[in-house]
Amino acid sequence: MMTNLSDVPVSDIDLYSDEVLSDPYESYRTLRDAGSAVYLERFDVWFIGRFKDVRKALSDWQTFSSDKGIGLNPIINEAWDEALICQDPPVHTERRKMINEVLGPVALKPLADTIDGRAEALSQRLVDMQQFDAVADFAHDLPIGVVMDLIGWPEDVRPSLLKLAEGSWNAAGPDNARMRSGLATLQEMMELITEVYDNNRAIEGGFASRLIEASHQGAITRETAIGMLAGYIVAAFETTISAMASSIWLFADNPDEWNKLRSNPKLAVSAANEIVRIESPLQNFSRWCSQDAEMSDGTVIPAGSRVIVSYASANRDDRQFAQPDRFIIDRKEKMNLGFGHGPHGCAGQGLARMELTAVFTAMAEQISGFEITGQPVRALNNISRAFRSLPANIIK
Repeated sequence: MMTNLSDVPVSDIDLYSDEVLSDPYESYRTLRDAGSAVYLERFDVWFIGRFKDVRKALSDWQTFSSDKGIGLNPIINEAWDEALICQDPPVHTERRKMINEVLGPVALKPLADTIDGRAEALSQRLVDMQQFDAVADFAHDLPIGVVMDLIGWPEDVRPSLLKLAEGSWNAAGPDNARMRSGLATLQEMMELITEVYDNNRAIEGGFASRLIEASHQGAITRETAIGMLAGYIVAAFETTISAMASSIWLFADNPDEWNKLRSNPKLAVSAANEIVRIESPLQNFSRWCSQDAEMSDGTVIPAGSRVIVSYASANRDDRQFAQPDRFIIDRKEKMNLGFGHGPHGCAGQGLARMELTAVFTAMAEQISGFEITGQPVRALNNISRAFRSLPANIIK
């Protein structure tokens, strides 16, 4: 695509370098301050990072389309053609109904006691351990224990799926070493899901078995069923695990906020939202601009452009949030885009909030605080923001 750069904001920031991925927020601020939409000449894409413009773009699927993929390379967009996140209405609307049957409020209500019980057991285990890794010993527990059962994956594939999900988002980035590694990981994951599908090995009663049955009955194709399962695996594990681990880091760094929660456990829901705002597990997705799109400052993104829509940047926008870089669990501005917005708002956000809320409520009764005891290790990823390890200690 040829772009006339004479009258639009342009930047050569490399959002996918190790340096920026380690701490992207200053780069996001620079891009927000440059304009509502900034042309990134390194990648021939436009970056939308202001809250108002991101929210509008996520609502306007006709202009900012998902059906040409949400990645920054053609290989992943072709590979994920059947994934729910790469569909527009009305196809997306119909397929999402199947997800909502499993993840809607009515379906999740019977899980509440199970989640509360696991959260209480996890809290007690951390107290007994005192020293723990916030990823392996804490963040993995509920997403694995609850989501694996909810979907109905066979026991023997669960460890592999967790490992494969961690790196798969890399495949949605631009052509770099992480992207190529992510494609290999994604291919391995797709082969594993296909084997479960073709041999009908999903546990009876779970979401996977229901999706496979729908395919056998002709409601959806085999490829659609496999694509929907793949999309849910990546989204369900990576994002919730990321938010869980980030919570320990944030509360250790902000003990006054933990004390707020301890004195008022009803703030657990608000705390979950604030964690997802300030450390958005999925930082950016892309969209295809189907027609000229005018942004709030008058900048026009030409039709046929690839666009990065940045949830993480929008969630740190000082045009929307007071003191956006501060972690404040009783923040007055309730709205954030960490769970997305519009037709593609996170289908699993209800479950994620239940898990996070249950864990914080249980821990607030037993734990006085947290401290980081070793060097945090980031899992650098083209799309997601997460820790690979985070050594921590319980303050009783």
